[in-house]
Amino acid sequence: MVNAFRIAGDLLHVASIFILLLKMKTSKNVVGISLRTQELYLIVFGCRYLDLFFTNPFSSGLHFYNTIMKILFISSSSYIIFLMRKKYKATYSVAHDTFRIQFLLGAAFVCAILFHYKLTFFEITWAFSIYLESVAIMPQLFLLQKTGEVENITSHYIACLGGYRALYILNWIYRYFTEPYYRHWIEWIAGTIQTALYADFFWYYFQNKTKGKKLKLP
Repeated sequence: MVNAFRIAGDLLHVASIFILLLKMKTSKNVVGISLRTQELYLIVFGCRYLDLFFTNPFSSGLHFYNTIMKILFISSSSYIIFLMRKKYKATYSVAHDTFRIQFLLGAAFVCAILFHYKLTFFEITWAFSIYLESVAIMPQLFLLQKTGEVENITSHYIACLGGYRALYILNWIYRYFTEPYYRHWIEWIAGTIQTALYADFFWYYFQNKTKGKKLKLP
């Protein structure tokens, strides 16, 4: 079911993508951006949206909306990775982007095997994507902590990502009280963990923005 919280969350997610692309195109660099986080997001979207091959996008307005969003997320993630690996490779902060993502991939895989709705390939793959998305931002936050200072536009990108997840929590709360039998504990737990990861960032983000200062992380 689509509601205002879901739409607002999706719009913030789309905004975060365009903000990131704007930063790359205008500055001609990818300084302060984690390639590892972007690669994790591509894995997330690729695993979650396997139903693109089996769903008729024109069967309903909701299916069409979801299909457009899925294609946008996969294609934009692929393009961002292309820019980072090819066009702006010389500006990529490889020395700072050192978070060991194999631990995140392994943990998400184990969780998907142990905790899922149905023991099928597509359900486990979907659960894997949910768990992985909850921690995919960690390499980006780790990189920013190592460098300390954060460009304004990069901070806006991360703030939009965090806001998108917070709005999805409101979406789940709304659906819990308005839809009978709506119980999606995997999304609830993973989404809450994901939103919590942004808490420290948001604290410094709002502190610095209210004072008109450039964001700095300790």
